[in-house]
Amino acid sequence: MILVTGGSGLLGKEIITQLLAQGKKVTAIYNKTLLPNFNSPNLAQFPCDILDVVGLDEVMIQGIQQVYHCAAVVTFDPKRKKEMFKINIEGTANVVNAALAAGVTKMVHVSSVAALGRKRENEAVNESMNWTPATSNSNYGKSKYLGELEVWRGIGEGLQAVIVNPAIILGAGDWNGGSSQIFKTAYDEFPWYTDGVTGFVDVKDVADIMLQLMDNNITGERFIISAENRGYKEIFNLIASAFNKKIPYKKVTPLLAKMVWRMEAFKSRFTGKAPLLTKETATSALAKVYFDNSKLKKFLPQFRYRTIEETITKTCAALQQKLNNH
Repeated sequence: MILVTGGSGLLGKEIITQLLAQGKKVTAIYNKTLLPNFNSPNLAQFPCDILDVVGLDEVMIQGIQQVYHCAAVVTFDPKRKKEMFKINIEGTANVVNAALAAGVTKMVHVSSVAALGRKRENEAVNESMNWTPATSNSNYGKSKYLGELEVWRGIGEGLQAVIVNPAIILGAGDWNGGSSQIFKTAYDEFPWYTDGVTGFVDVKDVADIMLQLMDNNITGERFIISAENRGYKEIFNLIASAFNKKIPYKKVTPLLAKMVWRMEAFKSRFTGKAPLLTKETATSALAKVYFDNSKLKKFLPQFRYRTIEETITKTCAALQQKLNNH
C-alpha cells in the first residue's frame, strides 16, 4: 500500500498516474478537492489535511508501507508566510511522525532546490549545500529547508527516507498556479524577460526518479533533480514559439524590477490581492543559478532526462488541447 500526499498538485498527480500504470494500490489524501480523472479501482481517496495528526495516523495504520510526501504550499506572497511555514514544516513533521508510528518502510520527501540556498557566487549548487540567511532569496526556501530537517530527524529515529530537490518543474498542470504559470505568461504574450538562469525538469522525470528511488535500497540521501540549466528568456522563447505567440522583447533591469515589486506591494495593501511580483520573485528571476545534477546520475546510472525542448513541445500541445476542449 502506497500513500501520496498532495495528490492534486502537478507532481502528485503524475506520481499517482505512474503508480497506477504499474498496477500498484494507491491511497491519496486531499485537502479540499477530490482528485479528478482517476477512475481506477486501485486508487482510494481520503479527505485529510497534513495538519490533522489523528487523520494522518488513521490513514497510515491501514497498512501503508511507502509514502510519497508531495503536499506543500508554494507562495512568495508575504501575507501567506505563516500558512506556508505551518504546512511545510509542521505538516512534514506530522507526516514523519505518523510514518514512524505506523512502521512505514520508506518515504520519499519532495523538497526543492530553494532549500539548498540559491544565491551562490560563481559556484554550482550541489547537495552538500544548505539554506542560510546569506544564501536565501525566499521564505519558501527557508520553509523547505526546515521541513527537510524534520525528515532528517525521522531518519535519525529509524525512518528509511530519501529527499529530492527538484528545480522548476515543467508540465501541463493548472497554469493559474505553481510552476505551470510560466506557460500562461508566454501564452498571454507577456513582453518582459530577464537574464536569469535556473534549472528546469519535466514532471514525468521527477515522478519517474522518485519511483526508482523508492524501489531501491538508497536511504539517508538527498538529490537535486534538474535536467538542464537554462535562461528564462530561452525558456519563454521556446514556449511562445510552441504556442505561435510573440516572444518577449523587453528586458527587465534590476532597477525596473525593484520599482515594479514596490509598486505591487503598495497596490496589494489596498486591493488585498496577491502581488504579481514580489521582492523574492524579482530576485529569483534576475539570479543566475546553476545546479549540479551529477549525484543522481551516480546512484541511477541508467536514467536519462527528457530534453527541455521535448518537454515544452509536449506540454504546450497538452495545454492547447485543454483550451480547445473548454
